[in-house]
Amino acid sequence: MGHSGDCFLVPGTVRMNQACLEAMAGPTITARGGEFREVMARLNSGLRYTFNLSPSSDLKKNQSWSGDDDYKVIVVSGSGTAAMEMVMANRFRRNDRVLVPTNGKFGERVAEMGSRFCIVKHLKYEWGRSFDLGEVEEQLARGNWEAVAICHNETSTGITQDAVEIAEMCKKYGVALIIDGITSVGGLPVYPEEWGAEAVVVGAQKCTAGPSGIAAIAVSSHFIDRCTAIRNQGDSNPTYYLDILAALKKGDDDQTPWTPAINLAMGWAVALETLKSEGLEQRWNRCLHMAKGVRTLFGDLGFELLADEYARSATVTAIMYPDGVDDSWRTLLREKYETQVIGAQDHLKGKMFRVGSMGETPLSEMVEGCKRMLECFRECGHDLPETDVESYFQ
Repeated sequence: MGHSGDCFLVPGTVRMNQACLEAMAGPTITARGGEFREVMARLNSGLRYTFNLSPSSDLKKNQSWSGDDDYKVIVVSGSGTAAMEMVMANRFRRNDRVLVPTNGKFGERVAEMGSRFCIVKHLKYEWGRSFDLGEVEEQLARGNWEAVAICHNETSTGITQDAVEIAEMCKKYGVALIIDGITSVGGLPVYPEEWGAEAVVVGAQKCTAGPSGIAAIAVSSHFIDRCTAIRNQGDSNPTYYLDILAALKKGDDDQTPWTPAINLAMGWAVALETLKSEGLEQRWNRCLHMAKGVRTLFGDLGFELLADEYARSATVTAIMYPDGVDDSWRTLLREKYETQVIGAQDHLKGKMFRVGSMGETPLSEMVEGCKRMLECFRECGHDLPETDVESYFQ
């Protein structure tokens, strides 16, 4: 079955399904009534599934945010960045030392954000290159670290970090692991409990195909205990809207401390039900299958992929432009071929494009989108042989 209409292949914000859109178009309800508590219970339960945690009830007044493990989920009315700020601002004190290795724009943002609330040691690696895990361990072996914070899946460069190895190091040296999983949770294998992560963040508009402007955190009991102790000691960072203790007070009652993003929560709850009906591992596998197809297709045609070969992301592929082609290709692709991918950031702007393989993107849309991309390259004067695109996605 082929795909007709536009191809929307950006690595978030992704396309939302009709049921999600209709849920958001529902009539206004009060934030403090039983009806919204029902929405929150469904959303919390869906989030626990998505975070790969033990199941919880999707009925209000049944501890929807917690299960048989050590984690609770907290919904944040704000983008993934707001959720990440909530983690960093509440968990650390000004003199806590946090190690942040990076190899792209969003990891660098974690380092910059963290530096507002604690002492960050920023291990800045080249974009698209894997972390030097030897250097990370060398730093941790010196002791005196409170945590390691990573952007697990770096969409700016199409690379996924070795969370298993980093988690092992954190356990070995007794430091907390904080994960920006904004573009990995729901699209890549993430194991908060196995990895011993204290906090994992997700944004709705990426792998879970929900609306932008709402996010969530999975936090361990140790994380909660530390935030509480820091507050009681009186040396916490200033927070108000992003006060995690205020959120924890309301969580038991399927509520948020301030006016929540009501319609976004309604839409996200439905998007997570779609994810559950597909199956979490099935979604991981579909994203990986599409990403492998894109990588192999463009690799065989002589394009250079930015990320290190054994660390390439399953939710986004970063592809360098061939000589003589720049972002005008993307404009033509959008305007004539009705296909959208995204460009690069900072020093790679105009030198690279990125293809998203996350959310609910069907295989047929990816195949059609790739055909249009190749045709557009030919129109821009880049010589490409006729290629059986379908064969790369079988």
